[in-house]
Amino acid sequence: MTYKVLDSSAAPLYPIREVSRLTGVNSVTLRAWERRYGLIRPQRTPKGHRLYARDDIERVERILQWLNRGVPVSQVRELLDQPQAAETSPPQVGDWDSQRQHLVHAVDSLDMGRLEALFNQSLALYPVSLCIAELWQPAIEQLEERWSDQFGATLQRRLLETFLRTRIGTRIYHANQSSNARELVVARLPEDSSGFWALLMGLAASAAGYRVQLIDGELPLGEFPMAIDCLGAKALLLASGQAERGEVVRRQLPRLAEQAEVPVCLAGPIARIRAGDFENTSVVLLGEDLGQAVGRLRSIVDGG
Repeated sequence: MTYKVLDSSAAPLYPIREVSRLTGVNSVTLRAWERRYGLIRPQRTPKGHRLYARDDIERVERILQWLNRGVPVSQVRELLDQPQAAETSPPQVGDWDSQRQHLVHAVDSLDMGRLEALFNQSLALYPVSLCIAELWQPAIEQLEERWSDQFGATLQRRLLETFLRTRIGTRIYHANQSSNARELVVARLPEDSSGFWALLMGLAASAAGYRVQLIDGELPLGEFPMAIDCLGAKALLLASGQAERGEVVRRQLPRLAEQAEVPVCLAGPIARIRAGDFENTSVVLLGEDLGQAVGRLRSIVDGG
């Protein structure tokens, strides 16, 4: 890889952390795009630190546009280097369907090594929001449908829970160390025993730059105001893939939203299944799509 020569008289340059903040692409992914695919070529300081020009940031944004249109990361460079062809050629179909099937098969066969490889590879090459929307969320939905009547489902579910709890928890921990953003409390609702949706929502919020305090386990709803106060959270984000009990939906959650001094938000299938029950309440519905949920959350917490 040939790097640009640092030109101190040129336009402003940005360190990798700032580029991550501006584009929403974490530094690990930016490095992978550079080293493995040659998609970006930052300048270097004498000590080897990466510095990105405005052109580099615009290139990252174009990469995201192609990825969001379904183009595999391995094919993006050709499209970037041929802008006129890129305008007229339809995007090629990505390999998300294949990756989802590999992921489901890894869980079915309890192949933890393959699961680890898929997790690391997807998050290294693609933005977290895209990985959740195209790989992890649909794969978990597919698995949950099969687990209702499949022998060995409990073992598969518990192993996947443990895997995601460990990997996502570690990523959130390290992201929190370098984040000065607003703090969120993320937790699951009582009927969602696996906690998959809270884990994915916590990962999405962390990737969006928030400091996330993930409560991994069931907490009585009456104790959340204490958690919000003690942790200094700016919002409470609850997630569930279940419809939840009527008592929780019709009485406890609306009461919690009235008592809390910060927004109480719901994400995951419950936001769609129970939408009618939360009309005329203070509960904020972020929706089932977790990527869109983070966008709505930003407008609520940050006011834009």
